Amino acid sequence: MSEVYAARRDRVRERCAAGGGAAALVSRPANVRYLAGAAPHGAVLLVGKDEDVLLCGRPPSDQQGEGRPDEALRMQVLPAPGADPAVAGAGVAAAQGAETLAVEEHDLTVVRHRALGSVAPRLELLDLGTAVEQLRLVKDEEEISSLRIAAEIADQALGELLESILVGRTERHLALELERRLVDHGADGPAFPTSVGTGPHSGRGAHRPSDRRVEEGDFLSVCLGASYRGYRCEIGRTFVIGTSPADWQIELYDLVFAAQRAGREALVPGAACRDVDRAARHVLDSAGYADGLAPLTGHGVGLEIDEDPQLAPAAMGKLDACVPVTVEPGVHLPGRGGVRIDDTLVVRPEADGGPELLTITTKELLAL
Repeated sequence: MSEVYAARRDRVRERCAAGGGAAALVSRPANVRYLAGAAPHGAVLLVGKDEDVLLCGRPPSDQQGEGRPDEALRMQVLPAPGADPAVAGAGVAAAQGAETLAVEEHDLTVVRHRALGSVAPRLELLDLGTAVEQLRLVKDEEEISSLRIAAEIADQALGELLESILVGRTERHLALELERRLVDHGADGPAFPTSVGTGPHSGRGAHRPSDRRVEEGDFLSVCLGASYRGYRCEIGRTFVIGTSPADWQIELYDLVFAAQRAGREALVPGAACRDVDRAARHVLDSAGYADGLAPLTGHGVGLEIDEDPQLAPAAMGKLDACVPVTVEPGVHLPGRGGVRIDDTLVVRPEADGGPELLTITTKELLAL
């Protein structure tokens, strides 16, 4: 993997040089991890003129999920407690003879940006922008393998929950149990706070679990994800509790399922991101549910649970092969509940079988 990380840093160096920069200081945690393999909390990476340096406030540990940095990187642990690795990185860049330094202005605070200028006043600070995030869009097969394992873990945790007795248990208790099961099956931890919504709470995006108890006849919506080696996936399903679903529940479920299928089928290399959103949204709009829909149909996943690309009405850009995204339409009816169906997929060309579905828990409307 060392060669992979070195090649990624070289691509950053090339982009930096193209923008007139001699070196780049990467501070956003997911970007540091992408380029360094792993890093202690708060570490920054100097992609230098002559040498790359990982600057840390403390040495790396073997804590689960943290991992070890690329062995080919020089690591500099700051001797003073509380010292800022970014400020130290600017000093190293200046010592290497760099005259310009590209920084991630979207990550740095104003105070921190000023501190960089004060420690190396002769350095011209440029904006690296989202250059690293753009490199992260297309995943290699090693990254996709980690996402595939994360999806398997999430599927396992959800499948086990469906085999247990649910009536009478609270949303909060079910969410905690799901997160425990994720870790039991090998996840670093949950990819994001697990959402469990029952009855009138079902179908809400990012619903925070409450003390409401599961009742007969409820819709139950669950959205969870696992993190594995830093890579995060997402799955969401909706079920009916304890009885045959009512007609309105079947109708609403079938509609959201059709919208989700339309979005999945639109995931082809070269497709405009807004067209994928439009494919799913049109199904719900045509049925009279235009009001109250989520602002987007899906988003990229990887080292963060919400990455580019965004599948939204005003989204720019097109999909490439090997880009993992979610497709997660939903409808919530105030006071009654709703349906949300969410999968993580990888964009693949038709010659390779089309989009690869990573989360495979059944999307049949089950009565639990």
